[in-house]
Amino acid sequence: MKIEITKEWCLRMAENEANAEIGAGLYALDPVFDGETMPANETNEEPSIAFGRFVRLMRRDRGLTLEKLAEDTDVEIAELVEIEDDTHHKPELRTVYQLANYFKVPRSNLLQVAGLTAPRDNRLIDEAVRFAARSESVAVLTPEERAALEAFVAVLSEEN
Repeated sequence: MKIEITKEWCLRMAENEANAEIGAGLYALDPVFDGETMPANETNEEPSIAFGRFVRLMRRDRGLTLEKLAEDTDVEIAELVEIEDDTHHKPELRTVYQLANYFKVPRSNLLQVAGLTAPRDNRLIDEAVRFAARSESVAVLTPEERAALEAFVAVLSEEN
């Protein structure tokens, strides 16, 4: 017996799910996922610190509140608060994808910086550590923070 799955059947099944989040495992989030996930017991703290600071500075640079960024990216506000304030927080894969798309940086690089995939580019990781060390949270971006953010975005935006 051969089972035929048509587009119409898939759409009908998706309608049955209503607004529930569905997936078929870790790699189902993105059909072009090409990263290796980090083992659960392995962490890379420096880049994840840079990830939180990157999100905060990009948000502030665009004059966005956390609420507006959450609305624009379809990410829970609590997740964004954790990303910006807790250096040990590991974001959801979907969250990193949404933020990468919103900030227009390559997902694979942002996944590395978030500590969700194995580092493949030591230069990116080194720059993430430098970025984290040079950036501080203040009300308005200082010229140094803007320069650090722009330099990091330039490295982050490079395609591998």
